[in-house]
Amino acid sequence: MLSILIPTYNYNVYPLVTELKYQADALGIAYEILVQDDVSTTFLEENTEINLLQHCSYTLNHENLGRGNNINLLNNRAQFDYVLIMEADAFPEKKTYLQDLIKSINPETQVLFGGVTYPNEKPEKDKLLRWKYGNERESIPLSERLKNQYHFVFTWNLVLKKELLSNYHFPYNVKDYGYEDVVFIKQLKENNIPIQHIENRLVHFNTETSLTFIGKTEKAITTLNQLIENKKLDLKDTKIGKAYSIIQFWQLDSVIRFLFKKLSKQMIANLTSSNPSLIVLDLYKLGYFCLLNP
Repeated sequence: MLSILIPTYNYNVYPLVTELKYQADALGIAYEILVQDDVSTTFLEENTEINLLQHCSYTLNHENLGRGNNINLLNNRAQFDYVLIMEADAFPEKKTYLQDLIKSINPETQVLFGGVTYPNEKPEKDKLLRWKYGNERESIPLSERLKNQYHFVFTWNLVLKKELLSNYHFPYNVKDYGYEDVVFIKQLKENNIPIQHIENRLVHFNTETSLTFIGKTEKAITTLNQLIENKKLDLKDTKIGKAYSIIQFWQLDSVIRFLFKKLSKQMIANLTSSNPSLIVLDLYKLGYFCLLNP
């Protein structure tokens, strides 16, 4: 029936596995929960306990594969027709999460997305940026997601046919953080593979600091630049790429690079403050992208 795939890195995924196992056992469905660890250095003892649970497996990579390749590997191991991609630091919002998911799968279902949300409680100051970004940019209601089936989709809380993921896998050459999901969703769109949307959210308990998030954002922009250079993505595929096209057209590249070098410290000061601006984050991304394209 269902293979649940959980790529992880330095995170205790045991509580998530036990909750999913509890819900799956209550439904009486055929299932498996496969956890693939990408060379973690922490929580190894806790996660190894997963192997003691029936229908559950925990394995550790010997080299860093990256999230997309980790999912590809998990899909190769999956034994059921449908796979559910999870995020290690997420948790079902409802005790009926799997039940509602199974009910929504029909013979026409190829891809199914349940949506995401973030905790209501405001975190401490040094973790505000990621929380604010998640609440304002990722926690999108079903009514908005239905307007464009390919726009607000993440490659977790995502159900899809195993065969489909085998045919339209994540890019093998991406081992660093960022934008492998955009490449994957682009493949679905180009091949007219419909995405079914429902309201069955996972709560994302991301607790990384603002400085960590800024660093990961820089890595993601570097990955995006490489994907564009390698023709896996076009400039038109992302908001950053579209904005950069306009800058190129008006020959403002050097001006943006100069301003970014001058103002980047002030921008980081805002992003790590008690009131970070997502507009400043957008400008930081664009400036960093210009910096990579002298």
